[in-house]
Amino acid sequence: MIRCVRLWTGDDGNSHFEEGVIDLSGGERGDIRTVAVAATNLSFQETGSGGSYEWHQDPVPRFVITLSGTLEFETVGGERFTIRPGDILLAEDNSGTGHRWKLIGDEPWRRAYVVFPTGAALPFKANSPKA
Repeated sequence: MIRCVRLWTGDDGNSHFEEGVIDLSGGERGDIRTVAVAATNLSFQETGSGGSYEWHQDPVPRFVITLSGTLEFETVGGERFTIRPGDILLAEDNSGTGHRWKLIGDEPWRRAYVVFPTGAALPFKANSPKA
């Protein structure tokens, strides 16, 4: 499974996150895969080591695919999570208080942004709540 963290704006106007995976439930020839998700825009970006970005929201709902670099994200409520190479961030906190991030370690953050159309069926599956 591919690790995915969903970041969204709650009814309280603050960003929140939940851990999950990209649901790889279909497949053929021994592979497992998702259903296809349409993309309206694809771009790449790099931030040098030591980079950070203070409080902001994502401009549009999108997948952020980390190719290199390790980051710590924080919400206004103090929730924290780490993104590593190969992880997917499902960025849906497009309003409210937002989040901030900082790079950890010496690697630059290289990532791909994949914007999907409104209403797209997304392959995110939340982990079961801890008992």
